[in-house]
Amino acid sequence: MMRLTLVVPAMVMLALAGCSDQQDDLRTWMAEASRDLKPNLKPLPPIQKAVEVSYEGASLVDPFRPAKLEPDKKGGQFAPDANRRREPLESYPLESLKMVGVLMKGGQAHAIVVVDKTLHQVRVGNYLGQNYGRITAIAESEITLKELVEDAGGEWTERISTLQLQEQAPQEAKK
Repeated sequence: MMRLTLVVPAMVMLALAGCSDQQDDLRTWMAEASRDLKPNLKPLPPIQKAVEVSYEGASLVDPFRPAKLEPDKKGGQFAPDANRRREPLESYPLESLKMVGVLMKGGQAHAIVVVDKTLHQVRVGNYLGQNYGRITAIAESEITLKELVEDAGGEWTERISTLQLQEQAPQEAKK
């Protein structure tokens, strides 16, 4: 067993010694082959100076900024008063309000409006609906409102709307 431990390292040493001779031959051949070669490199083209261009889009809309995707809130002559105290009927959409009658009080017409089974008395100058609708006239059959709505450009415009008198059917009156 002892002979085997001496023989294996000796064989490894001989194998490594043989490899070094092959690498020397390879290095010699490479040196001889590359002596006669001359590189065929073309010179690099000269560096051209970049032309400066002024950027004129600084005042345009930045498409990568999310705040610019919303229309600007512009005031204009029809902008609603943000500091005004809201009236109770402004929290309901105009479609959910029903005009059920008119009464005269001191020579002034007052309309009766129902919402959520509750009666409300309104007059000219009161507000209705969620679009800043202000009552401009009360007739026997309708309430006329002037609403403020915002268009796609962010401008406030006026719109005339009406709330028609809702007459009860005879069957509903008996209930």
